[in-house]
Parts: sequence; structure tokens; C-alpha cells
Amino acid sequence: MLVNLKEILDPARAGGYAVGHFNVLSMVMARGVLEAAEELGKPVIIGIEEKQLSICPLEDFSFFAIPMAKRAKVPVAVHFDHAYTFDKCIEALKYGFTSVNYDCSDCSFDDNAWRVAELVHTAHAYGASVEAQLGFVPEAADVKDGRIDPATFTKPEDAELFAGRTNADALGIAAGTAHGEYLFRPKVDYARIKAISEATGLPLVLHGGSGLSDRALRRAIESGVSKINIFTDINIAGAQGATMALGAGKNLLTDIIPYEVHAIRVQAAEKIRLLCG
Repeated sequence: MLVNLKEILDPARAGGYAVGHFNVLSMVMARGVLEAAEELGKPVIIGIEEKQLSICPLEDFSFFAIPMAKRAKVPVAVHFDHAYTFDKCIEALKYGFTSVNYDCSDCSFDDNAWRVAELVHTAHAYGASVEAQLGFVPEAADVKDGRIDPATFTKPEDAELFAGRTNADALGIAAGTAHGEYLFRPKVDYARIKAISEATGLPLVLHGGSGLSDRALRRAIESGVSKINIFTDINIAGAQGATMALGAGKNLLTDIIPYEVHAIRVQAAEKIRLLCG
């Protein structure tokens, strides 16, 4: 069933668990994730980010993701992640996305808050939810010497003020994780996450969930994270599925796809089981 982000994350925050957000750039990837969620009877979020639209345009994504979410036997939010302009967010809402992550983290604090508040007003009229972004989450490949500057992390006092000014439904934070495949061991600031959770009362979002250990993910949830973004793990799994198919002598796409779906389903199920308990 198709729901918005708030309908999924408010119960997660109250229940002390997290919901996995998986970027799915094709129907094959979406099948694997949704089959895993239905197998476990757990809610899930499927999405795409603006930087991935060259692979799958927003309209094309909406044509398969939204009907699949509606048919699902579990709650599914369809999310536009890391959108950088108001107009692109509105485009997603018009296509039927039920939540957007309006990432204005490169702006000044005041500009970020003003932009997000403006979108929240519009998105709520659509019945959709807004995830805001406060703090800088780098690309793992850009992190030198495995050290992320704590000065770029989200400050609890800023988050409290930001939440009050924007009325956002969820808050993406920076606390030591990075996007992409880790080439270093991330050092997550759990005390900071807990302080932000207590200051804002919002469901918190941890970007860069792929590659974190099970223990790290559980500690993040215990500290107040309600949504964890995962892409690299299922991206790798799908590629490994294709490799297995080729190794088994399959040389037609129609024979390779089931291997990809299976590999993604197994990986997604592992993450959903861990996050949702």
C-alpha cells in the first residue's frame, strides 16, 4: 500500500526501530526490495535521488515504482532523495511521489530553513512528507585519510531551531557517515544523534547506511535514527547476481534477471530484518 513518509516513520520512532530506504533504479531492483519487505511483513521506502535521474528519469521511475507500491502488501513510501531545487520537488509530487528529501544543506542555515518551510507547506497539501537535510554528508571517495571533519556534523541546537522553523517530517543529519562505498571505517557520533533526537523529537535519517556494521546500525537506531538509506549494498548485490548468472552459463537477459532479483531480495531482507527487528 502506498503511504507517505510520516505514516511510516512516526511508528518507527515510537517503536524504536528503523525503516530501510532503498534507491531502486529499475523494476528489477524494485522487485527485489519489495519482495523482501513482503516476505518479512515490514514497511519499506523505495526511491531515487536527483543525481541518478540520468539512469532512470523521474517520470519513468514513477511509472513503475508507484503502481508497485500501491500493489504491495506492506506500507511503502515512494521517495525522491537529495532533490536540490523546489521545481524538481514539485515535479516529483505531481508524479505521485509521497515524500521528498529537499537537500538545501549547501545553503546558509536561514536559507535552508526558509526553502524547506516553503516546500513543507506545498507538499503537505499533496498529502506528502518532507525530509530536510542539515549538515554535510560527503561522498566516501572524497574523504581523505578516513577522517570526516566534525565541524560539518549537524549541531543539536541548530537542529532544534531548524525543526521548529520548518515543520519538516524527518531530518537527515550528518554524524560521521558518507555516501557510497566506504574505503575507511566510519566513526559514527552516536551521542550527537541522541542529542539531536531529544532536541527535535523528529524521526532522524542516517544517509550512507551501506557498509556500516550490524552493531553500528543497531546503535544508530538506539540513538534515535528511524530511517536508514541503503543503495550501495543492493547495487553490489544485483551485480553479483548477474555475475553468478553468467558463471552458470546464462547468456540471455531474461535468464539473468531472476538472479539479480534474488540477490537483491536476499540483501534487502537482511537489512530490513536488522533494522525493523
